[in-house]
Amino acid sequence: MTTDQLRTALRELNGQRTLVVAFAHVQPAGTHNNAVLDIHNAMLIPDEPDHLVKVTDGKSVFMIDAERVAWIKIGIT
Repeated sequence: MTTDQLRTALRELNGQRTLVVAFAHVQPAGTHNNAVLDIHNAMLIPDEPDHLVKVTDGKSVFMIDAERVAWIKIGIT
C-alpha cells in the first residue's frame, strides 16, 4: 500500500470511529500482539511537509508506515 492509498482509505476518520491497523512482517513481542494497532476516536491528521501518515486519538499521534500495512478496519465507536 502506498502512502497516498492509505491516506485516501483513512479519510473517513472523523474522531468518532475506531481504527484497527494490522502490520505485515512485524513480530509480536511477549504476550502482547504488537502487530495490531487499535486507535479509538481516530482522526487523520492532514498532510504535512514530512508527508508521513499520522492519526491521532486526541491524546497521542501515531505515524503509520504505509508499506507495512497488511489491512485496516474502520468501525464506529
